[in-house]
Amino acid sequence: MAIFVGILIAIVGAYVAFLLSTGKSKKRKYIVWGIILMLLISPSISFALGLSFAVITKSGWSALVMLYIFPIMFLAGLIVFFIGLFEKKTVH
Repeated sequence: MAIFVGILIAIVGAYVAFLLSTGKSKKRKYIVWGIILMLLISPSISFALGLSFAVITKSGWSALVMLYIFPIMFLAGLIVFFIGLFEKKTVH
């Protein structure tokens, strides 16, 4: 059940990011997706994947794989956020 809650939170976070970035500038989209990726998607996906891996291997210690997944996804969100933050506006 907890695995599905983690996946559900990630899906809801992606949907919220989609709603907040629809019709916005490219810079705003990067910022929104970076924040949502860091705060909602990466913790919940790493939690769900860590628990799934622990259930498959039947070892509670293998759930610590989430400690490796979370920082990688968090850094990806941070990079996306900084791309949006430091991107220059283009005038057409």
